[in-house]
Amino acid sequence: MSKTQTIGKNSIGNDQSVYVIGEIGLNHNGSVDIAKQLIDVAVEAGAQAVKFQKRTPDISTPEHMKDTPRETPWGTMTYLEYRYRVEFEKEQYLEIDEYCKSKGIDWFASPWDEPSVDFLEDLTVVAYKIASASVTDLSMLSKIKETGKPVILSTGMSTIEQIDKAVETLGKENLSLMHATSTYPLPPEEANIRMITTLKERYEVPVGYSGHETGLQISIAAVALGAVSVERHITMDRSMWGSDHGASLEPKGFVSLVRDIRIVETALGDGVKRIYPGELAPLSKLRRIGA
Repeated sequence: MSKTQTIGKNSIGNDQSVYVIGEIGLNHNGSVDIAKQLIDVAVEAGAQAVKFQKRTPDISTPEHMKDTPRETPWGTMTYLEYRYRVEFEKEQYLEIDEYCKSKGIDWFASPWDEPSVDFLEDLTVVAYKIASASVTDLSMLSKIKETGKPVILSTGMSTIEQIDKAVETLGKENLSLMHATSTYPLPPEEANIRMITTLKERYEVPVGYSGHETGLQISIAAVALGAVSVERHITMDRSMWGSDHGASLEPKGFVSLVRDIRIVETALGDGVKRIYPGELAPLSKLRRIGA
C-alpha cells in the first residue's frame, strides 16, 4: 500500500483527492503578468498547485547549446541569452509567491542545478519537483533531500535502474513519483501508463502522472489506473512562441481536465460491492426471484 505525501495543506495518496498541478514552466515567456494569468487559470480549474522551473543558465545550459543562435520575439540571440531573458529572479518570484498566497494555491518549482535549490530555499517553497532531465543529478538530489521538503520525482527519459538510484538517494519519506514520457507532444503509443502500477508496486510510494500529450484522454485514463496526482503544462494560447506551448492545455482544456478527473475519482469508489439507494426502485420493479 502506498504511503501518503503531504504538500502544503494537501495530502497525496490513494484515499485522497487527485492532486492536480498546472505546470507553468517557462510558458510565462518571462512575463509575470502572463504567469499571473496562468495562476488564475489553475485556480479557476480547481488545481491545488502551479509549478515553475528555476535555472542558473550558466550552469544548467549544456555547453554545446550556449552559443547556438535562437530566434526569439526579442530578436536573434544566443541560447544562453534567451535562457537569461525568460528566467525569473527573486523579485519576480516574491511577487508570484504573494499572488499565489492571495489565491490560495501552492506553488513550487523544478530546480535544474544546485544554486537554484538554494534560491528556492530562500523563498521557502513548500515542495520540490525534480524534472525527468535531472533524475541522474544525484548531487542535486542529495541537496534537495537535505532540505527536508516533500519531493515529487518525474521518471521520464530514465531507466528503471536510474530511478532506483534516484529513489535511494532521496529516500522514501515524503516522496512521490510521477510516471512520464518526455516526448513533446506525447503520442499515445509512447504513453505506457501501465507504468503507474509498476512504479507503485516497486517503490511503495504515491505515484502520479506527468503528461505531455495534446488531449485529455490519457491523463484521465491515468487517474482510472490509480494516478494520485496529475501534472499538465498550461498556456494561454498554444500558438504562443515557446517550446512547450504546443504540448500544453489552454484554459478551457485545463478546466475540462480537472472536471473530468474529479468525476473519475468519484466514480472509482472503494471496490466494496453494495446495493445503492438508486437501485432500490429498479430492484423492486424488475427482480422476480429473491435471494
